[in-house]
Amino acid sequence: MKYLFAWLTVERYDVIVAGGSISGLLCAREIASKGLSVLVLEQNAEIGTPEHCGGVVSLNGLKNLGIIPDSTILQNFVNIARINSPSTFFEIRTKSQNVAVVDRRSLDKHVAKLAYNHGAEIRTRCTFKSVVKDQSQQYLIKTSDRDISCEYVVDARGLGGLKNDLVRGILPSAQYEVYAPWIENDMIEISVDNSKYPGYFAWIIPTGDGRGKVGVAGRNINGESTLRMFMNAKGKNYSVVRKIFAPIWVGGPIESFICNRTLIIGDAAGQTKPTTAGGIYTGGFAGILAGRAICKAVKLNDDLELRSYDMEWRAKFQKEFNMMKLIRMFFERLDNKSLDEIFCTLSRNRIDKIANSGDFDFHSSALTLLFGTRIAPWIAKSFLANEFRKLLGQDNSTISGGK
Repeated sequence: MKYLFAWLTVERYDVIVAGGSISGLLCAREIASKGLSVLVLEQNAEIGTPEHCGGVVSLNGLKNLGIIPDSTILQNFVNIARINSPSTFFEIRTKSQNVAVVDRRSLDKHVAKLAYNHGAEIRTRCTFKSVVKDQSQQYLIKTSDRDISCEYVVDARGLGGLKNDLVRGILPSAQYEVYAPWIENDMIEISVDNSKYPGYFAWIIPTGDGRGKVGVAGRNINGESTLRMFMNAKGKNYSVVRKIFAPIWVGGPIESFICNRTLIIGDAAGQTKPTTAGGIYTGGFAGILAGRAICKAVKLNDDLELRSYDMEWRAKFQKEFNMMKLIRMFFERLDNKSLDEIFCTLSRNRIDKIANSGDFDFHSSALTLLFGTRIAPWIAKSFLANEFRKLLGQDNSTISGGK
């Protein structure tokens, strides 16, 4: 009798969303808008904290997510992207693509308010611990607060949910919020150097008026010391006002987003871009699709409807992610000499085409334009020379002049 009473007093929801990320919150918004009960569990004390993201997104992408940002969210607009190799660079004008820098903490809180307005409940400092299924096929969720019962679970807990055997796709990173005179107010700067930042790059994202987010990531690097060296090379006149250390995921999507009545979204599903690890749009869209799929399954009393989430996300993004993974594998093998040679082959005309017709949310179209068929022989030549140097065991830093 005691256990029956305990079961009857357990809180009940149609859906539990584990993780108050933007993907989890957009999922909750979709579910609540269809009249289902949904609870978002966030282990941290505040939605939007800690902020792991550079916050670069297109306004078109936010619009497609049903988000109209206000002045508290928008920090800056980006008109130029400067891409540096160790010895040269090129610039892409991005004004026509409506690229903005957003305050992720404010953005996540804004989406949380949208979800709440539709009827979703949000609970912070409440950790999702485990889940078991009872005889009636309902889930019993154990949290740091209390037990909760639900019909469906959405896993939006971030990289912590990824399996250990996928560790190859995780890179250490460090990002500082900085005041510095060398930050250009409307220009993102990317520095590619496979000696200093193997498999990734360093970045400067301006948030306006001499402020910015400066970061590094790469395989087996010490994020703090590497970032300090990058900033000191720019000039020692800077002040750090916030430090963030968090891994990023560049390994592409996991094999399946659905396990019974559990749907996996966002970083937990590997839905961050293999090129830049950005996931506001791709992860947010997953949240929307997952929420819609759950609503269909409930309405039609058919869990096969859940598969629509996996199929629709992959139809929209899988080809793009496959291309980005291929390009990542290619560039990870290049030494700095090869990077410089490839950068030098790029024409102003080809770069301008990217500015006029590229899509910020789909990188493969820009990369196809950038490294098209006319310079493919030059790339192949650089790559073969690169592989020959590897066979000879020549040191990358020596080849690039130790820069």
